Amino acid sequence: MTTLGSPSTATSTRDGQPARTPIAWGHLARHYVEMLITMVIGMIGLHPVWHFGLQMVGASQALDHATVMALVMATDMSLGMGAWMRYRGHAWGPIAEMSAVMYLPFALFLPAVWAGVMSDAAMLGAGHLVMLPAMLGLMVWRRDEYGHGSAHTAS
Repeated sequence: MTTLGSPSTATSTRDGQPARTPIAWGHLARHYVEMLITMVIGMIGLHPVWHFGLQMVGASQALDHATVMALVMATDMSLGMGAWMRYRGHAWGPIAEMSAVMYLPFALFLPAVWAGVMSDAAMLGAGHLVMLPAMLGLMVWRRDEYGHGSAHTAS
């Protein structure tokens, strides 16, 4: 069976399952950094759009609420990262999966904010901090998608 760092030319394991490719750590790290950069670009570029749009409908204070802000930031980051992933050739499934990982930490921490046991700022900080290893974990788990340098076929 193929392990994380071992080279392999086998196309299947002894039990007939497809062999997992070894991770090309350089490609995975580059992809991770690219996603982080595009997430920041998404937040910086789209935040003014939200601000303007909410102001136009008379809801300019909406971004003052932690729940709204967390969802807006996760959306901005997902759109920036998803656009880059699509440009790099990823299919919609992996883009949706990675985007879900970006919302998950906020979904875990928001109930604590609503219950009054966690501050808004703590939730936003913790959500971003948990998001980073969650993304990396998904990338390692789906190493056939992220851990190589070859182009993907977008569908």
